[in-house]
Amino acid sequence: MNFFKELGILLKKNVREYGMYIALGIIMLIFTVLTDGLFFSSRNISNLFNQMGYIAVLAVGMTLVIVIRHIDLSVGSMAGFLGALAAGLLRSGIPTFPTILIVVALGIVFGLLNGVLVANIGLPSFVATLAGMLIFRGAVLLYTQGTGTIIVMDEKFNEIGNGYIPDIIKSENIHLLTLLIGILVIFFYILSEIRKRNNKLQYNFEVLSLRMFTLKLIFISAIIFYVFWTLANYNGLSWTFVITLIITFAYHIMTTKTALGRHIYAVGGNPEAAKLSGIDVKKITLFVFASMGFLTAVSGILYTSRLQSATPDAGNLFELDAIAAAYVGGVSAAGGVGKVANSLIGALFMASLINGMNLMGVGISLQYIIRGAVLIVAVIFDIKTRSKVN
Repeated sequence: MNFFKELGILLKKNVREYGMYIALGIIMLIFTVLTDGLFFSSRNISNLFNQMGYIAVLAVGMTLVIVIRHIDLSVGSMAGFLGALAAGLLRSGIPTFPTILIVVALGIVFGLLNGVLVANIGLPSFVATLAGMLIFRGAVLLYTQGTGTIIVMDEKFNEIGNGYIPDIIKSENIHLLTLLIGILVIFFYILSEIRKRNNKLQYNFEVLSLRMFTLKLIFISAIIFYVFWTLANYNGLSWTFVITLIITFAYHIMTTKTALGRHIYAVGGNPEAAKLSGIDVKKITLFVFASMGFLTAVSGILYTSRLQSATPDAGNLFELDAIAAAYVGGVSAAGGVGKVANSLIGALFMASLINGMNLMGVGISLQYIIRGAVLIVAVIFDIKTRSKVN
């Protein structure tokens, strides 16, 4: 078969899977041209991955919430409040680690409360979390009204959002540990893809042709290597990016390799059928919202640490970026469809959009309009591609 014809068929059959990569590539190319290459500079790429951290963490949790056919509008305000609380605890003299534990524990409790309202009391998730958004926004304003901005002086805490992993050998030209991690990531990616292909062949499932499979491995590996090479030529991997990767990997394993993950997707696919098959739908809902609360706390910590302060408007519209990132990453509004790993791509898309517009000096009012339009386009894409698949 002709190469381009085979490629066209592949893209058409996997439009949901590859659409986000194409969109990300296009937007990066546009901003690179419009900023005369500044967008793709080592410094900006490193800054971009730091910026996407708090969005990506929220997007991972939001993906699971949408998969089970719910929504969480409280995450932005909750992240802002928990971040402000962390700043306040640090200012009062509580050490970094206990502060993080307290904030994360509260995030889980707040998430569970949302889950109880939805699963046990029966409130629509839109209503329950909308109320939460208003409550936490008011709490942020109330907590910060005395000082306006709470400055964080704790160096260990600020290192989370602004620091970089140490190198194995000090070098002025390149961060060797970052490069080594990149090579390991490529190795395990290729190994994982080969194993998946072999497993499908064993059960006579349809797979990519050897030519297209090899091209895919080379293409993705080249992108991974470029990212890590670019980061290695600046300061290396930031702690924010490392935390984001660890969380995404952990949730990817949980959703793809465990019974809990299968139950989450079963509930999202058909709640009634899942209940009849013995799955406790209420417990799954409680877990997903508690998980969202945990990740919201992490997001609030990352954001506060990055700014080294907590402000009254912290967390404003984070929920928009998280929901948009989840949809760009391929989650379906109908539930039951969506990959946690792809939410990382969606978060990178949203962070690239914000970063690129900032580099171009686009006004904040127009930025809001564009981000809202992106969300609409992402949902339309979901509806159209889902109808084709079905």
